[in-house]
Amino acid sequence: MRSFVLPALLGAIGGVSAQAGAWGQCGGLSYTGPTSCISGWTCVYLNDWFSHCEPASSTSSSASTSSSATSTTVTTTSTTTSSSTTSPTGGSTFATVDGLRFSIDGSTKYVAGTNAYWLPFLTNNDDVDSVFDHLQQTGLKVLRTWGFNDVNTVPGSGTVYFQFHDASTGTTTINTGTNGLQRLDYVVSAAEKYGIKLIIPFVNNWNDYGGMNAYVTAYGGTKTGWYTNSEIQSVYRAYIAAVVARYRDSPAILAWELGNEPRCQGCSTDVIYNWATEISAYIKSLDPNHMVTTGEEGMGLTTGSDGSYPYTTYEGSDFSRNIAIPDIDFGTFHLYTTDWGVTDNSWGNGWVEAHAAVCEAAGKPCLFEEYGIKNDHCTDELEWQATSLATTGMAGDLFWQYGQTLSTGDSPNDQYTIYYGTDDWTCAVVDHVSQI
Repeated sequence: MRSFVLPALLGAIGGVSAQAGAWGQCGGLSYTGPTSCISGWTCVYLNDWFSHCEPASSTSSSASTSSSATSTTVTTTSTTTSSSTTSPTGGSTFATVDGLRFSIDGSTKYVAGTNAYWLPFLTNNDDVDSVFDHLQQTGLKVLRTWGFNDVNTVPGSGTVYFQFHDASTGTTTINTGTNGLQRLDYVVSAAEKYGIKLIIPFVNNWNDYGGMNAYVTAYGGTKTGWYTNSEIQSVYRAYIAAVVARYRDSPAILAWELGNEPRCQGCSTDVIYNWATEISAYIKSLDPNHMVTTGEEGMGLTTGSDGSYPYTTYEGSDFSRNIAIPDIDFGTFHLYTTDWGVTDNSWGNGWVEAHAAVCEAAGKPCLFEEYGIKNDHCTDELEWQATSLATTGMAGDLFWQYGQTLSTGDSPNDQYTIYYGTDDWTCAVVDHVSQI
């Protein structure tokens, strides 16, 4: 939708420290930061792009690789030196593709889910548990939530952020502290506990929570040039490597997502296609066990096209071409008729069917990843759900977005929100799950 180092090192945020902190990067191509770790930690080679510090007692070998090809520096800060990575529990297995559907915990069928982008930014663990408990009770199996939160200014105490891109020094710091990736750690561990699968995107096309423009602010260039800027892509890859390393053994991850609604307005479709090809292969080199998808809206489609804006390649995307990328496991598409200038909501049924046809031809599942109509959840939205459920090629749908009352009040309401326990929840969620 559009719209770990010691405390003494925190003062050097954004800069190069003498030693990398716990779980911090300590080597990799285009990396020029510290190549040794704090006491008790060892630099472990994961791939040519990324080595990081792991507890010395749990490692048997180490390596560091660095290059001075660029001046980019990525460091890691934290408020603890203990590991918070997750591990498989309860006999859960990695989700996979099974024909045109997903195989999740031994079951292959159409799945229903939702989006709650804000979940990793909560600081109350009970609130996080409550969300997953409600999803489990309702039968929603998949949750998509943000794996990014980029800032150009370090926020005040208690505010969660994942990366600090410092424009004054041209450096980036990955925050793995208690107000950083440890919040995402808790979301992943809770998903494991409640048997929910997560889709986690690494960057936002939009400016919410920093997005691509947070990188551009620190490193220069343009928004459309983000995909081909070598310095920015090096920082982006380092962040991917840091996140994937934390959860590559977790069965709670359904899929890694390149970004939320990647666009390159006016660009050749080669730009996003080439970027998606390279990054999906990079993620698979880090983690061959989890699926990878693009997070795109499904624009740029000739099948079923009526020539309207969403079917064009104006935003630089070619859905049919992107889904054919070898390391992309399934296709994603979104649907917001009002935002796209479509006045007839029934148009959405053809949009679903057109994408399903392309996915079927590619032999890969389609996920109806975001959809909604403002303040009206029990009419046309239900038709879209029914069309998706009945169409070959469709593997599931995730409505935008989930809502409930938290300890701090109601979760974000963007007029698309469907709140747990309401009449809209019954008609748009409970009834839909019962039909699967």
